[in-house]
Amino acid sequence: MSRSPHRLSADPAGRDARAVPGLPLVVLATLAVLVTAADTYVVVLALPDILTGVGVGIDELQRATPIIGGFLLGYTATLPLLGRLADLRGRVPVLAGCLLLFAVGSLLTASAGDLGLAVAGRGVQGVGAGGLVPATLALVADRWPPERRAVPLGVVGAVQEAGAVLGPLAGAAVLAVADWRAVFWLNLLLGLVLAAGVVVTGGRRPDPLGLVLLAVAGTAAGLQLAEPPALAEDVTLGLAWVPLLDGAAATTPLVVVAVVAGVALVARSLARPDGAVLPLRGVPRLVREVDAVGSLLAVVALGSLVWAFAAADPATEVVAYGAVLLPLAVLAGVAFWLHERRTPDPVLPLRALRPAGAWGALVVNLLVGVALVAALVDVPLFARATTTPGDQLGAALVLVRLLVAVPVGAVAGGLLCRRVAPRLVAAAGTVLAALALWAMTGWGETSLDSGWSTVVLLTAGLGFGLAIAPVNAVLLAVTGPEVHGSASALAVVARTVGMLVGLSLLTAVALRRFTAEVEAIGSPLTVCPDTPADCPAYDAAANAAVLTQLHTVFAGAAVAAALAAVAALVLLRERPVRG
Repeated sequence: MSRSPHRLSADPAGRDARAVPGLPLVVLATLAVLVTAADTYVVVLALPDILTGVGVGIDELQRATPIIGGFLLGYTATLPLLGRLADLRGRVPVLAGCLLLFAVGSLLTASAGDLGLAVAGRGVQGVGAGGLVPATLALVADRWPPERRAVPLGVVGAVQEAGAVLGPLAGAAVLAVADWRAVFWLNLLLGLVLAAGVVVTGGRRPDPLGLVLLAVAGTAAGLQLAEPPALAEDVTLGLAWVPLLDGAAATTPLVVVAVVAGVALVARSLARPDGAVLPLRGVPRLVREVDAVGSLLAVVALGSLVWAFAAADPATEVVAYGAVLLPLAVLAGVAFWLHERRTPDPVLPLRALRPAGAWGALVVNLLVGVALVAALVDVPLFARATTTPGDQLGAALVLVRLLVAVPVGAVAGGLLCRRVAPRLVAAAGTVLAALALWAMTGWGETSLDSGWSTVVLLTAGLGFGLAIAPVNAVLLAVTGPEVHGSASALAVVARTVGMLVGLSLLTAVALRRFTAEVEAIGSPLTVCPDTPADCPAYDAAANAAVLTQLHTVFAGAAVAAALAAVAALVLLRERPVRG
């Protein structure tokens, strides 16, 4: 069978110089992406229980913002650095290190007794989860040449999106038999097991003693933080929580064991040339190689931008602390750009992203993020406002109709890229999403009761999924393997920023329309002067105002998806890097 002329040609830029990863390693890395993606949606489900467990009342749900925002901050702000580390140090150490960070964050969250520790734990979890995606995408690019890469990229994308479906289901199953802390203890176990699997399948010699030290340190720290009553209140076993020195709470036997085992683990990792549990060998040299100034500026710029939108209350503001955070993000961003142009070893090799296909992929991801977040947030809101008033589970099941089609579309997009130009596949997917979102602008109070709404939701999910593989395939084809980690990190940043900015802007515009509609209606006294307490006409007008608000969001999302289709057609050129 002859190759089509639009097919991505093989990358000659030194593939032989890089060890080809085995399939088991790719599978484990993909499973790690699934676990961390599912964790995001589990937390949304368990959020009220988490707040109650850390001493926050159910009437103070607004204080949940740091728990969500802390994860997003850790996830996004450190992506450029982690992507660069994956290029400089290798995929396996970054994957293992990120999984260990995810495990540590899970430990902190599971044992949190106050809001501060829960936020810190979620932030550390976010750092670990964020670094897994670019490292896994780069791993796929290392193993498969461009002409065979789209399908495995689609599989990774499908697994990541499947977390949105499996996460709530897994969370509901755990919460049915245990409390919310069990979710994070399970994450701790999965993170440690996957980290060990990545090290072994990544061709590194296992270190049994190092694994034992890690298990001892982790177990002792976990017991100290969790302080389970059945053990801590026992006459004999409870001595493990009693300080050895009066007035020094940090001198309990458990803390001493954790510290001694941790120090021994670090010393062993520094001494072993290969196979260490912690990839610490050569860290001083790596610190010199990494662009510390650029990394710091990137963290400040992205962190300020993420927190400005993540901490905002859409009902009252587009951004939070905008007078401080937005100027700080702009100044740090400009300083980062100027610094990266001058430094010989930038944290983000901007020169490698000059091809139109590279920055075009970032633009498409940004616009897809804007459209996708509208569907994820407002489809359940629409369901709760119409067919399932107050029924959170019913609204979530409506969203599942969309989400189940995204992984299918991701795999289908990878398969189509074998015969069709990736830019055409991405454009077709975003057009489908735009048409489906536009159809939602005509939904009424009973629309979700019809089979047509299911067709629309499945079409939207399929369209979003179709765009995943071709966009990543083009990005990795037009950049060299030495920057695949950085390029993949930027792709994730673009989509995340698009989701945050899109949610705030679309919600702000929709709320303005809602307010105008409500003001035009007047009060119940005006509409029904004789029976203001029971006024069907006013209730109908108020419901219509709510629908107008949601329709506005769907319309804005449809425009964003349509712009993504145009950007895909014009910018996603598949000219690969030449050696």
